Amino acid sequence: MISRDIGDHAGEGSILNNIGTLYHSLGQYPQALDYYEQALVIRREIGDRAGEGIILNNISWLLKRTEEPELAIIFLKQSVNVFEDIREDNQVLTQEQQQSYTDTISKTYRGLVDLLLQENRVLEAQAVLDLLRTQELEDYFQDVRSSSNITNNVDYWKPEENILTLYQQFLSARTDLAALRSQSYETLSPEEVQRLEELQAQENTLTTNFNDFIDRAEVQEDVAALRKATTGDIELDILTDLQNNIANLPNALIIYPLIFEDRLELILVPSDAPPIRRRVEVTSSELNQTILDYRTILRDPTRPAKPAAQKLYNWLIAEIEPDLQALDTKTIVYSPDGALRYIPLAALHDGRQWLAERFAITHITNKSQSDLGDNPTANPRILAGACADCSYTHTVGDEPYPFQDLPFTRTEVTNLAEQLPSTDILLDKDFSKVETENRLGSYNIIHLATHGAFVSSSPDESFILFGDGHVATLREMRSWPLRDADLVVLSACETGVGTQDLGNGIEVLGLGYQLERAGAKSAIASLWRVDDGGTQALMNAFYLALSEGLPKAESLRRAQLALIKNDLSVIAGDPRASINILNADTGEPIRLNASPDHPYYWAPFILIGNGL
Repeated sequence: MISRDIGDHAGEGSILNNIGTLYHSLGQYPQALDYYEQALVIRREIGDRAGEGIILNNISWLLKRTEEPELAIIFLKQSVNVFEDIREDNQVLTQEQQQSYTDTISKTYRGLVDLLLQENRVLEAQAVLDLLRTQELEDYFQDVRSSSNITNNVDYWKPEENILTLYQQFLSARTDLAALRSQSYETLSPEEVQRLEELQAQENTLTTNFNDFIDRAEVQEDVAALRKATTGDIELDILTDLQNNIANLPNALIIYPLIFEDRLELILVPSDAPPIRRRVEVTSSELNQTILDYRTILRDPTRPAKPAAQKLYNWLIAEIEPDLQALDTKTIVYSPDGALRYIPLAALHDGRQWLAERFAITHITNKSQSDLGDNPTANPRILAGACADCSYTHTVGDEPYPFQDLPFTRTEVTNLAEQLPSTDILLDKDFSKVETENRLGSYNIIHLATHGAFVSSSPDESFILFGDGHVATLREMRSWPLRDADLVVLSACETGVGTQDLGNGIEVLGLGYQLERAGAKSAIASLWRVDDGGTQALMNAFYLALSEGLPKAESLRRAQLALIKNDLSVIAGDPRASINILNADTGEPIRLNASPDHPYYWAPFILIGNGL
């Protein structure tokens, strides 16, 4: 091998891994393992952590093929922990690694969750989900780290640690024996001769075949112990933290959907019971196509929404309806996966009513998990900025973002101040970037009724627009003084998602994550281009509910319900006026061509973070 002859250990490791992959694809698993293991030894010797993680991942998939799930899980855990170490150390990858690294690590995390779920190790799968969500955010923003109260690696069971120790001894002995035999006996030092004699004495048990390693009595004993241990419930710190954090939410339940090619997995985490796993038979292609179709419908109030809403309900909720009822669920804490992030859960329909009519809903990020149970400030101070005269164009790169006036934002913030007297208003030119940013640290609720856009191709360049024509990018917003902010509301156009095309949806929760990172406990943002008059009506209903002392998640639900029923009395029994969706040009009530409860008007905004 040329790489070996010239001392190119990195190249030699890559070639050995590629040969192993070829044998793997041909179904010649013993040969594949042999080359993988040779490559693994080299990667570890030269300190190539990324390459080591990739090879461990390859070994795991091979073990899955040979129906050794317990061992496959151990190697995937090793792979995930290597990637977690890389993220913690912020190591720079080589150009060769960068091409396949992102795809490989995503598949590794999802693969580990998949294997754990197939073995019904639900609690362990749930713990890996946080690492997966963090990894997705890091891939998108490049600088995300898991929150301090979340573990940064996957724990091993004691039998798994034993197997890893035995395997390392197996690899070391193989490598040492081969290296010593490749040298002339006369050139060996006394210590090397002694080591060679020890290894030769063990040669009948020192196999070079991985299957023989698996069949060793001590390995089989550990696998049996592992199977016995993992059949019962285990207590994970992350689970305890999550359950403690949602304990203050009314009858709360966390829902983690996870999309696989052949199915949808639903993991439920109640506040006082072990997690529950439910499997739904739907392919990722069918699910994603339905999401894309429904997202198009949500943006067009003239198209009927309920058929698609019911179809998604049947996949996401119908299977867990008995669990929701048994747990008397009132609040859903939602951690959507992939393209599911583009659809508000509130806009699903069970055939009788929208989910917004049944549940308060808040979305979770890994940052949210530290303060889900924190109560808001009793008497908040509110800063409300509005860009009513807002005809500006902002350019990102070569792409212009033209914006029009938002006349109803003036009414929106004026009504807000009437509902909550401790509100200070900044309007149009007074709603400048400098004045607003100077005031942010003095308020508990920040309400910004203005334009904004999420630039999917360059997340740090995503922005909101001020009344003086200046913008604040997401990069700048991360340094805003929001430590005392219970809520940041971006009552704007497309603050959550900037394009119609579906990706993995990470940008939806990414904005909320970054605001939480700046110190805010929660954020409200929109998932599609919203109607100006409809936004004003929804936001005024939201603050009316908030003024009645209702939690944020329940206030948003009541506001949505008020629009669905065109009746403000659903907010704490308030008998005040009905709700009109006004035309942005004429100021007159809109004559709707579709059903007045179309989610286009009431469902675009989602709450991210603390729902209290």
